[in-house]
Amino acid sequence: MDAARTSEPRSGSERHTGLRRTLGFRDLVVYGLLFIAPMAPVGIFGALDARSHGAVALVYVVATVAMAFTALSYAQMVRVAPQAGSVFAYARKGLGEAPGFIAGWMAMLDYLLIPAVAYLFSGIAMEALVPSVDRWVWTSLAVVVTTLLNLWGVRPAARVGFAVLAMEIAVLIVFAAAAAVVLVRDGAQRDWLSPFTGDAGFSVAAVLGAVSVAVLSYLGFDAIASFAEEATGGSRKVARAVLFCLALAGVLFVVQSYLAALLEPVSSAQLAERPELQGAAFYDAVDASVGVWLHDLVAASKAIGAAFAALAGQAAAGRLLFAMARGRRLPRALARTDAGVPRVALLLAAAVTMAAAVWAARRDDGMDHLVSVVDIGALTAFVMLHASVVGWFAVRRMAGPPHWLRHVAAPVAGAGILIAVITEAAGSAQAVGAVWLGAGLVVVTLQRRRPAARRTPRDRSP
Repeated sequence: MDAARTSEPRSGSERHTGLRRTLGFRDLVVYGLLFIAPMAPVGIFGALDARSHGAVALVYVVATVAMAFTALSYAQMVRVAPQAGSVFAYARKGLGEAPGFIAGWMAMLDYLLIPAVAYLFSGIAMEALVPSVDRWVWTSLAVVVTTLLNLWGVRPAARVGFAVLAMEIAVLIVFAAAAAVVLVRDGAQRDWLSPFTGDAGFSVAAVLGAVSVAVLSYLGFDAIASFAEEATGGSRKVARAVLFCLALAGVLFVVQSYLAALLEPVSSAQLAERPELQGAAFYDAVDASVGVWLHDLVAASKAIGAAFAALAGQAAAGRLLFAMARGRRLPRALARTDAGVPRVALLLAAAVTMAAAVWAARRDDGMDHLVSVVDIGALTAFVMLHASVVGWFAVRRMAGPPHWLRHVAAPVAGAGILIAVITEAAGSAQAVGAVWLGAGLVVVTLQRRRPAARRTPRDRSP
């Protein structure tokens, strides 16, 4: 689909379903990194360190390679279907209408609730800095501010997001520099190679078990594909942004986890024995080696960064709802745009996110409930993405003879890794995912029973 067809308002029934091409390569990478969050390992560092027997940096190396298969499949399919909606559009192409809906339905679970987790994290961090204000107030404020930015437009939101991302990168650089000074001056608490080899003996099973958790740090880079219709330069630029974002996030994750492991005064075995220490392990290592000032700086950065991670997630959720409505799989009102912004879809995404985030903020176990369900939707959608690559290129052969490495071996390997991760997920998360999938199948069945509506040019694949 060319830029003119995507960016100019249509006449009649299609004039309200146009998005505008305003995002460059930098903007796409900003959205992806914002959603991932450059310091995503901070919150789960202790758990990964304990689970991997100290080989936490190696865990992120392996996780980056594992997620590279998913990034490659996104890069393949964004060229086939350069549309908003991401995996919904890709599965429609490669697998058919019903599987396409299910892929979008499962991704919806992730896209609507991951921002709620990020907003809640921001509220918790702000409450720690300003205890006199309850976390649900901070959470609500974060939702309102970021929603207004998204309603303003994708380009202005990207500019503000770039400033926030620059701040997060600056804090990460300060951490790296301070850690390097301490390590040169005082030496490391563990062996210099232990973040790759372990501090209590190397175990392949332990590393792979930790990888099943670490891959969740990367959820969000795929949001870049949701902006395919708003990117200048076409689908090739979107594909490059997806791959670049994943590679850059992988480098940032490996570096910070390596440095934190060298500063960690508590062994991985002790962390495994005392799970209550795992959540604050990164901060405790910083406190013990550098000082409380860096702890507070990182905490403030995480509070702001989490809110803007939610901004990127909310924007991606709005595009997914918009695309599914334009494809007549959700109410048509969600496909309306105003000045190139899908405001109705964004407001619905914001309302769902606000309700989930505030509900969780008012409960002591709210974070656990949210986190337990968001990952299954994304991972299931990723599996269907890989299947779409095989379906389009190898089964249907729509692009000529398939390249067996890119179009079969890589997506099959990627799907296998994700299925293994899903089987490692908590039973409650698997149950919620199964219920959500069942609801999606019911919706598909009801839609099939309705008389087929006449498709507009907008509903057809480009």
